[in-house]
Amino acid sequence: MKNTGFIILVLTVLAAIGWTVSTPDAFRIDPAVEKLTLTGSSTIAPLAAEIGKRFEMLHPGARIDVQSGGSSRGIGDARTGLADIGLASRALKADESDLLAHTIALDGIALIINQINPVPALGRKQIVEIFTGKINNWRDVGGTDAPITVVNKAEGRSTLELFLQFFGLQSTDVKSHVIIGDNQQGIKTVAGNANAIGYVSIGSAAYEAEHGAPIKLLPLDDAEATIDNVRNGSFPLSRPLNLVTHGKPYGLAESFIEFAQSDQVHDLIEAQYFVPIFR
Repeated sequence: MKNTGFIILVLTVLAAIGWTVSTPDAFRIDPAVEKLTLTGSSTIAPLAAEIGKRFEMLHPGARIDVQSGGSSRGIGDARTGLADIGLASRALKADESDLLAHTIALDGIALIINQINPVPALGRKQIVEIFTGKINNWRDVGGTDAPITVVNKAEGRSTLELFLQFFGLQSTDVKSHVIIGDNQQGIKTVAGNANAIGYVSIGSAAYEAEHGAPIKLLPLDDAEATIDNVRNGSFPLSRPLNLVTHGKPYGLAESFIEFAQSDQVHDLIEAQYFVPIFR
């Protein structure tokens, strides 16, 4: 007890004269890690993840969590606060005026078929009749005598919305044989089925074709489905890739969006076969 009283007395005296006792680094508590959650478009998610990794390198206290699930999820999560930033591979709609879109790149939507399919191109009418079931054999459009497998996107995917809008279709008009979610599923399905046709991000399809996937991108309205044609505006079915926030972003979200829109990530955008935005 005497020792305890002595220690208390010494500490009281030290405090009174302004002395401090330093704490070893091993016992210091690090500041809380700041975390951003991004959810939505499967087209943007891989790019956002790469941008996130680079952002984390420059901001060691930041953690960027990226989840896919479709543009509708990104819009909904941003609106309800389940995500700090939503990912939407389309422009905002009139009833989404409470949200802000921050464009980071451009992309197009391409029809894809298996590499061994001899069909070189399809007209708009042919595409509509294939997806509505009026044409169901490749021989009717210059291909081999084989049934067509229509691969369609799931509800909630912006690629589906833009495809339907462009061709003047309703979701119920499409007679699909396979329903897929993200671009990778669509590419794998068409790559594994010689008679399949689907539509996916040009960026994703071009990247996979370049890296050995047995698919080919069909032209549309005489414009080749290439990144260069998305860049110069000649490819008719293109879209913005947006980061979406519920109101003006601030703090870490604002910093991340500014970084994602800067020329510091143009190489990452181009590596994923998208078109950077120059500001």
